[in-house]
Amino acid sequence: MEHHQIKERILVSGSASGEHYDTQLLYFTCSSLSSDDRRLYMISDRDGNPNVWVRDLLTGGERMLTANRGGTLKSYVYFTGNPGKGLGKASVCLDPHRDMVYFIQDDEICCVGLDGRIRVLNHVLSGRMTAFTHVSDDGRLLCVPMTDGRCLDYDPATEGSGLDGRPVFDIDGRVQEERLNSYLCVYDTSTGRLLYEKTVPLCWITHVQFNPADPELILYNHEWSSFDCGIRRMWLYDHRTDETVRVRTEGTDTLGAPQGYPRRAADWVCHEMWSDDGNIIIYHGGYADGPAMVGRYELSTRRYWEIALPESFNAYGHFTMDHAQTLCCDGYFKFPEDVKPVRDNSTDNGPDPHRKDGEYISRVVPDWGRGILTWHPLCKHESDWLGQDAHPHPVYSHRGDRIFFNARSAEDVKVYQVGID
Repeated sequence: MEHHQIKERILVSGSASGEHYDTQLLYFTCSSLSSDDRRLYMISDRDGNPNVWVRDLLTGGERMLTANRGGTLKSYVYFTGNPGKGLGKASVCLDPHRDMVYFIQDDEICCVGLDGRIRVLNHVLSGRMTAFTHVSDDGRLLCVPMTDGRCLDYDPATEGSGLDGRPVFDIDGRVQEERLNSYLCVYDTSTGRLLYEKTVPLCWITHVQFNPADPELILYNHEWSSFDCGIRRMWLYDHRTDETVRVRTEGTDTLGAPQGYPRRAADWVCHEMWSDDGNIIIYHGGYADGPAMVGRYELSTRRYWEIALPESFNAYGHFTMDHAQTLCCDGYFKFPEDVKPVRDNSTDNGPDPHRKDGEYISRVVPDWGRGILTWHPLCKHESDWLGQDAHPHPVYSHRGDRIFFNARSAEDVKVYQVGID
């Protein structure tokens, strides 16, 4: 592919000349777009505090939906936030069919619609730490993952490291040693009533996703697994049977063309995501002492497909997919002649084995049966990856004709889009 085929990214929302503030998409486990692709939901600190904003993509008008004046709430990823006070940036999730945003403000679990009326559903229990939330596709249920607060009990000034002030200690190690629990807390979005709370022992849960076709089934994770990441990361909870089931197991029965790499506990996997029909989970990661890979698990057959990436594709990235299960990615791809940027990115010192120096937003067409990925780099995102908010986290529009992403190439994080031919 020739370089002249690379498109220009288009600025959607961000600071104008002379102003400095960050604007980012919601986390990629939910859409940032209304189901008709008319409205884009974002988090921006343009008024001095992070708040949820909505942009009309036809008129360009933007307005603030939340009323946070307390900074950023301490939670997973936002380690230096304020304990018990502020907007939970990780907590914001969208019901795209009903234009309803769910979020945590201080200790309150809230929702807000286009009318701007904020409603308090319930409260976070004292002594617990929250993370990325999720609303069911039918809009009836909200899952708020919580962990015993001791997991992040530390002083970032003296015990933190890197750009995000993450703890110098092994968080999952502390969870195991001190026998801490996580909780899947599921609420009725109409009444705010806590419907059930599933205790998951010896676990740090940060990502939850209802199955789109069956909200009784929740996909959840063990974050930053201190051991056996290849088989401890992804789990399913079935509320009907009250059972938890491991998603990725060790084995040699991987379909496609895994290039001789069996599934091992020593592998690294992350960023799991459902397909629209609730039958497919995609994930990515890396083989122990091997290359990066992207994987696919089929719920109905319990079969796996994994595709190993070329050795040169060693830049960290996220894989998401559109309604047709075509992938997009913000890392890994490079042209043979590319020279990677060199930067001091302290968040590289996490559990993932690949550096955060990917440069392209790519449309990726998988042939799972043959073990082939066809990469179509669309544009350079030009993000410096410095901190969570600067991760591009690309998401497709519902029509699949555009990809939206974050990037910080100067002082500010902004939201961009690129079209798909």
